[in-house]
Amino acid sequence: MLVIAVAVCGALALLDLLFLAPRRRAAIDTYQAGVAQADPQVLQRLAREPVLVEYGKSFFPVLALVLVLRSFLVEPFQIPSGSMKPTLEVGDFILVNKFAYGLRLPVLDTKVVDIGEPQRGDVMVFRYPSDPNVNYIKRVVGLPGDHLRYSSDKRLFVNGQPVAERLIGDEPGSLGSARLYHEKLGAAEHLVRKEMRRYRIEPDREWTVPAGHYFMVGDNRDNSNDSRYWDDPNILPALQGMVPDRNIVGKAFAVWMSWPEPKLSNLPTFSRVGLIH
Repeated sequence: MLVIAVAVCGALALLDLLFLAPRRRAAIDTYQAGVAQADPQVLQRLAREPVLVEYGKSFFPVLALVLVLRSFLVEPFQIPSGSMKPTLEVGDFILVNKFAYGLRLPVLDTKVVDIGEPQRGDVMVFRYPSDPNVNYIKRVVGLPGDHLRYSSDKRLFVNGQPVAERLIGDEPGSLGSARLYHEKLGAAEHLVRKEMRRYRIEPDREWTVPAGHYFMVGDNRDNSNDSRYWDDPNILPALQGMVPDRNIVGKAFAVWMSWPEPKLSNLPTFSRVGLIH
């Protein structure tokens, strides 16, 4: 919608520059040449831009700036679910770096400038492989070529090595049913949440990440619809659960506001403002 709005406003501005404005100037010159004293009201009427052109020229620079910001620099998102707790809470408003993994053309999503690649531990926004119209946010766990395993005791293994984790303690208010762990995944150090009495998948499942794809897992390990569970009959078996590079939106890097229930009686809070780890 934004691209269409920019295109329409830009076309109106260009139409005025090439055709309509020269006609207005010619009409003014013809009028002034035929009278001894020009009437200011007539001059104003002859110089007046059509309403659509006036609005198009006014909105074009603003919309174009917003398009550049959202497409190539930073785009805001709101967290709709608890799949990334405790790192991200429902209602968090986040900022996503659109150029961290390369510049992509809007709508086409074709990478035109290769700047960097996702790193293990990054919190990444991407389009859900089974429905590219839906944006997901998870943590990058597997890179191309990695072999992954999720064990029966809820441990994550990358290339045969367990991901380093340290028990913090029971989640407050969970009565021992959920625990928080400090995890080090690549260069990222963060908290993960595990429900000790819940198992969603059969133990010791394994995956190998193909070239050009990534394996994504939520920090709320037992309440996250992520690469471990996706099963789409329209996707090749070797690619089940994998996020292709073309689906990447960007790297989430900051929380700038939280508003779990947008209503006047519950105002937004800025207590969670900070960088995402």
